Formats: sequence, structure tokens, C-alpha cells
Amino acid sequence: MEHFKAHPSSAFEGYYSKFDLPSGAHLALIICTIPRATQLPHMVSFTYYPRNGHPIFQREHWVSDIQRLNTGPGHAFELRAAGIGVMRCDDDSTTTYALECEEWSFEAKMTSHVPWGASKDTPEGWLAWLPLPLHWHVNSLASSCDFTLIIPSRGIEDAGIATLHQEKNWASSFPSAHMWVQARDGDRGICIAGGKILGMTAYILGYRSRDVNFDLMPPYALSVFDMSPFMSVRVDWESRVFFLRVQNLWNRIDVSARAPADERTWFGLSSPFAEGHRPNFCTESFLATVDVKLWERRWWGSWRQVRQEHFAGASLEFGGEYFSRKGKKRD
Repeated sequence: MEHFKAHPSSAFEGYYSKFDLPSGAHLALIICTIPRATQLPHMVSFTYYPRNGHPIFQREHWVSDIQRLNTGPGHAFELRAAGIGVMRCDDDSTTTYALECEEWSFEAKMTSHVPWGASKDTPEGWLAWLPLPLHWHVNSLASSCDFTLIIPSRGIEDAGIATLHQEKNWASSFPSAHMWVQARDGDRGICIAGGKILGMTAYILGYRSRDVNFDLMPPYALSVFDMSPFMSVRVDWESRVFFLRVQNLWNRIDVSARAPADERTWFGLSSPFAEGHRPNFCTESFLATVDVKLWERRWWGSWRQVRQEHFAGASLEFGGEYFSRKGKKRD
């Protein structure tokens, strides 16, 4: 299965691209379509996030159509957003963006590709073959990318080399509650997605570094009725804190993520459901800090810490039931 290319039979497809710019600012671009939805079916979301977190420039464009065209073998496909432009992916995963409207324009081209792993091309692994209500794929963890950005109303004209993180969701709809964490510093990084699904709570995560690569997913990262021998989770939107601990028989990871409570540094995003996009269903900050501890079990049962990481300028997202202000209009 080519996870990243277009799946025309899926109920929805959403492509998320996050660009870390050399100025310290970030850009989040989402192209998402729900072909059979009755309201707000086709979205191009553009969010410019300054280095200090505000003022955020955001536009959600509800275009008349988004065409998904598979254009060749391998990864080759195109997303054509009516009146705005094209996201194009070649067979080797090289992605180009050519998007423009009255309020902003953005062009970019990937110059390197950093896949999820050498032996595992998608975070889900075997789960990607199941008929789940939501699937998650990470196409590139930290690609180099040439870009040109213009936002006339902000006086922004920027160009250079950004770091690109690329993801995709598809299937039926978003879960009723979800969390997402993404952090990168050089060749080290972590990415987490999960929440409530099919009456359970499940997470998928991957830690990457030059010498250690670590993945955990269900059945270890799974709880039923909030009970699990292998996983514990704490989600606290009011404190902007997320904690996850997952272990298997020989390894354990502790992840603690938090972000400032300042409302000016958070932005809302619409999420796909059968009837259409639900506005402000989730919220993100790019000012999070993420602390990671890796442990391994000794033969006599005790745990030994083998790695500790701290990431700044990370991404933290609360969604659905984990976000108490979901659906409410922002000031």
C-alpha cells in the first residue's frame, strides 16, 4: 500500500505539512477533502506562526473542489485545490507546493526525504491494513525544503531552506478525542498521535536519533476503560499538559509535553467528519517543550534510564473532548 498517495475511495483525506522556517517562525498547511460531505467539504488551511507565538496569521479557505489524482507509480499524485493551486508528489516522494491567493502565496520544493524508518515505512505498521475509522501516516520527519513565502498584509517576504514535517490522515473521520505531539532537533525527534477510538484509548509513537530508534503502538499502547498494564496517560488542557508512559516487556518511554497557556499562542483547526469539517475542533501550539526519557529493563526486573531528551519549539495539539473550547468561536 502506498500510504501517502491519494486514496479516492476513502471518506476523507487530509494532508498536513509543517514547515520550520529559518527565522524561527513556522507554517502549517492543511489540504483536506471530504467528497461526500454536505457542509464545508473542501479546506485549505494556512497558518503562519511567528517565532514568539503571536500574532498568528491564519486563513481557512473553503474551496469549491479538491481533486485527488494519482499520476504515476509509487508515491506520484497531485492535490489540486480550486482557485488556490497544487501540491504535487513525485514517485520518489519529492513534494512541491505552488499555492496562491490574494492574501498569501507559498511555493516550496522538498530537497531531501526522511521517512519514518528504514524497516517500517509508516507509524501504524500492520494496523494500516485494518478497517479503522482513522489512519495516520508520516511521510517525512524532517525534509530540507526550498521555499518562498509572501504575506502582503504582514509585510512578510521570506525565502530560504525550511525543515518540512509531512503527515496524512484518511479513512472515515477524526476520533472523538485526540492528542498529537511532534518535536525535532537535528537528527533527534519524537512524534505521537492517539486518543479515543472504538471505545478504547490508543497511541502510536516513534522516537528517532542517530543511534536509537524506538517505536511503540498497540497492543502495548492501548487501554480499555482507562485500564492498561502497559500504558498510563494524563491529558490536562487547562494546564496545557500531556503525559504518556508506555512500556513493553523490555523498554519504556516517558513523554511529558507542555505549552504556555497564553491564548494568543494557540490556533484552532477544523477537523473532518462525515457531515463536513467541524470548525475549531482542535487547537495547536508550536511553543511546546517536550521531555523524553527512555528506559530498558534489566534482567532482574528493575528499570535503567538510557536516554533523556529535551525539545523546545515543539508542536502540541489537543482535540475533541480533550479540548474544552472545541467548536466555540474565538475572540
